[in-house]
Amino acid sequence: MKPLRLLLMFSSLLGLFNSLFAESLKVGDPAPVVSGTTDSGTTLDLGAVYKANVYTVVWFYPKALTGGCTKQGCSLRDASTELTKQGAAVVGVSVDPIEKQKEFKEVNHFPFPLIADTDKTVVKAFGQAGTMMAARECYVIKGGKIVYKDTGVTDQQAANVLAFIASDKKG
Repeated sequence: MKPLRLLLMFSSLLGLFNSLFAESLKVGDPAPVVSGTTDSGTTLDLGAVYKANVYTVVWFYPKALTGGCTKQGCSLRDASTELTKQGAAVVGVSVDPIEKQKEFKEVNHFPFPLIADTDKTVVKAFGQAGTMMAARECYVIKGGKIVYKDTGVTDQQAANVLAFIASDKKG
């Protein structure tokens, strides 16, 4: 019995260690087709969002109603009219519960859905370790593929995305 218990414990630790060093998705990778529960309690199928729009902006943030996350979301909110003109849909994702996402959206007047990824399905599908919270990342998806990615950006998030879209349309 002892060797089996030791083997199970080792396997569990190995799985935890591997998840800590998960590699997030890169430009050129297929965008994950996954669903999540939104701030309104409905299910949002990201695959359907990709198909319905030229671009889909999926932004991840660590914690709703905190400084950096609010700056990141508000930059996208403030650019939402221009993003829509460019054919982009915006979806936010964190591991916060529905109630916190709803409050975050209402307080900041976000015109886009926020996914309450409490089971970390979306976070993990995008290759994040997802041990405690989402990492600050932003992906732009076009034609089912990731065409742009940045990490760690807050108040310049929308400017970076719009600059990418402008260059993509020229290119």
